[in-house]
Amino acid sequence: MATMSLLHFHSRHSVRRFGTPLSPPRSLLTRASLPFPPEKAQFHKELEAAVNVVERACGLCVDVKKSLLSSQGRILEKNDQTPVTIADFGVQALISLELSSLFPSIPLVAEEDSAFLRSSTADSEEDGSTSLADLVLSAVVDKARYGSKSLTLDSVLKAIDRGGKNAFSFDSKPATYWVLDPIDGTRGFLKGNEALYVVGLALVVEGRITLGCGTWTRKLSQDVMSNLMISQDGWTRCFVDSCSLVHEARFCIPESQTWDSLPLSVLFSSTVDAESVKDETKILLLPTCCGSLCKYLMVATGRASVFIVRAKVKTVIKVWDHAVGVICVHEAGGQVTDWSGSHLNLATDEAERRVIFPSGGVLVSNGRLNKQLLEIISTNSSVV
Repeated sequence: MATMSLLHFHSRHSVRRFGTPLSPPRSLLTRASLPFPPEKAQFHKELEAAVNVVERACGLCVDVKKSLLSSQGRILEKNDQTPVTIADFGVQALISLELSSLFPSIPLVAEEDSAFLRSSTADSEEDGSTSLADLVLSAVVDKARYGSKSLTLDSVLKAIDRGGKNAFSFDSKPATYWVLDPIDGTRGFLKGNEALYVVGLALVVEGRITLGCGTWTRKLSQDVMSNLMISQDGWTRCFVDSCSLVHEARFCIPESQTWDSLPLSVLFSSTVDAESVKDETKILLLPTCCGSLCKYLMVATGRASVFIVRAKVKTVIKVWDHAVGVICVHEAGGQVTDWSGSHLNLATDEAERRVIFPSGGVLVSNGRLNKQLLEIISTNSSVV
């Protein structure tokens, strides 16, 4: 089961995704019914709650985004130099608070912890300014549903830490837990109106991301995409594209990697100009959005055919950058494997479930191309 929200501020409409649900800012506080009856989803109650809280988390993002665009908000750097905002912490606190209230026995694995907020609070006390933590508290209170009247700064900080490192100790047995990326593509979040970013929440049950009932979108713009099949009640079901030839596929790669670093470059050169793709030795590389989950959604909705990531020795691959994307692509008809063709193992980090170790890297495709791509990879690289 997964709920993922993708926000795009290019127009007046933003989109909220279940499996990939979408909603405009003005309706983000409205509870949306799911596009299938309860008996069709094994974890319908968890799914419905997750969709609802992610929807309100998107409302929090919209509010923070407006303040950033008007230069009234704060843009900060974490210790690892990736940008973080009130929205990152606010989303994690909001979702943690509500999931712990509804499902107290299910732990949370998430990206943030409160150490940075706590240090900023100490700095603010010295100079008398409003602390970042107080701004996060205000944002959460505005969108929280369960116990919002009694929320304190301490409860918000504890909620953030509930998903942080060392908050829960697992073992080698299959486990049930939530995985949250409060904002995937934070750099995109900070870029302005043209950027895409994702709020992604997945439920892992006994070691497996639970299956849903397809990948669905509630469209709000007037755009009509050929890969979407219209359903009742305003929902549309998303599918991967039908491309079956590698040279005709549309590729996404991480911003930190180059095409030449991938084994496919032995056979194909790349271009970002669709008009220049005129022979079978050149493929189209999409100059697309920040964040891994955004690229998973590109494949799940048929806008891209392939997303490929090379594992690096010094780069840690975090589970929240992939978990919710995996189920969205699978439910849309695609495949996600490592470069050896195996499913991603979410439990190789036995104690914390925070990192994954895919052999060679991660391959996300429409399914039709998976075998061909794996053959090219195995022939032109040493997969470890």
